[in-house]
Amino acid sequence: MDSTKKINGAKSPSFGGVGEASFVSTRNACKLCAPLGASVVFKGIKGCIPMIHGSQGCATYIRRYMISHYKEPVDIASSNFSEESTIFGGNKNFIAGIDNIIKQYNPEVIGIASACLSETIGEDIPRLIREYRSVNSDKPLPVFVHASTPSYQGTHIDGFHEAVAAAVSSIAQVSETEKHINIFPGFVSPEDIRNLKEILADFGLDYVLFPDYSDSLDNPHWKDYQLIPEGGTPVADIRRTGSAKASIEFGYVLNQGGLHGRVKSNKTVFTAAEWLEKNCNVPRNSVGMPIGIKETDKFFDVLEKLAGISTPEKYKRQRGRLIDAYVDGHKYLFGKRAIVYGEEDLVIGLVSFLEEIGIETVLVASGGESGMLKDEIDRITQGKRKDMLVVSDMDFESINDIVDDLKPDLMIGNSKGYYITRRLGIPLVRVSFPIHDRFGAQRLRHLCYEGTQELFDRITNVLIEYKQEHSPVGYKYI
Repeated sequence: MDSTKKINGAKSPSFGGVGEASFVSTRNACKLCAPLGASVVFKGIKGCIPMIHGSQGCATYIRRYMISHYKEPVDIASSNFSEESTIFGGNKNFIAGIDNIIKQYNPEVIGIASACLSETIGEDIPRLIREYRSVNSDKPLPVFVHASTPSYQGTHIDGFHEAVAAAVSSIAQVSETEKHINIFPGFVSPEDIRNLKEILADFGLDYVLFPDYSDSLDNPHWKDYQLIPEGGTPVADIRRTGSAKASIEFGYVLNQGGLHGRVKSNKTVFTAAEWLEKNCNVPRNSVGMPIGIKETDKFFDVLEKLAGISTPEKYKRQRGRLIDAYVDGHKYLFGKRAIVYGEEDLVIGLVSFLEEIGIETVLVASGGESGMLKDEIDRITQGKRKDMLVVSDMDFESINDIVDDLKPDLMIGNSKGYYITRRLGIPLVRVSFPIHDRFGAQRLRHLCYEGTQELFDRITNVLIEYKQEHSPVGYKYI
């Protein structure tokens, strides 16, 4: 894959000095595939089975990543392209795949994500769905949702937002009777979703949260195996998103990555909240990932406006305890140097948080392709951090090439960067997806005051532990 790395101000032998370095290759990309993101969304719809229209290997790869992270069984169907279907088209495989899903699972919804192979040969999946419905018009059929997710464009986050928008645009309807709000939190943990639902309930808001995989990807113990796990946003709730009084959407970049190459001045691709605003007159409220006090305050300000009440005392106290923790932990954190990597909106939220607690971010890296990352980082840092490297379309080997010169004290990101921290002998604070080498990833919180508190405690403690383990004295009191 051709890839041009743009290193803002990089000074290292690997990149030949200041400015922009170009080379052909992506080595261990700092992103995952678009159909994976779509599959996570489909697991957040009640009664849904995801299907990958493409090769069997795509579905196997996605299942492996999701099972390893969430520690739950994950069924993802495949149309199982062969050499013949690659040449003559996947119509027969599509029909057989849908027939088998209905026979074995009897789902309420089938979420269909295209893979590189089906996109490359130009499969018209909407047409295949129409033909299947026409041929089987005498039978009760599930709802079909199709997301176009070729992985040679964009990332798993682009696929995630594409699937959210596809579900909403194909199911939402307008009604005059609803008074609820919509919330589209993005690719966050099941525990973060549960936390958000508690917050919305405490504000007394009727809401539709989509996607909701807080149960379907973090199940209680089953006595008997469930073909389709409980949980997920019901189709009836997705339908009423078109009648909400407002939507809240987390993120500043969202789906403006490489999946569609969206041109800002001529939008043809919309997020779910943008589509609802344009087609259903549902006002959109856009806030960043609520990590840290500043971004969480923005979220709670929106909730106060929509609920018509002040923030409950419970959350004022959480905020106060977080400020107190910032003060108590300052001596352990101030001046430490961090590398942050992952999805664009996630790293924007993390940098905003690190600015609050006195940690200096020396490199912000993402596999995202929006071209917006540098501007967004400059905005939240008010352009004061001229020495910070901000790199889009990044891979882990490129990070590994320049990391020694940056002299970081820790890295913050998913498990894929562990080999770099192991070589450097520094801590890795694991966040987001995928986390394959630790237990409980689905129960990590990152959002709002309590999620920030947990993240702050983890960062502080890994730095204390590092200092303790590397002390020649081995003292017990720090």
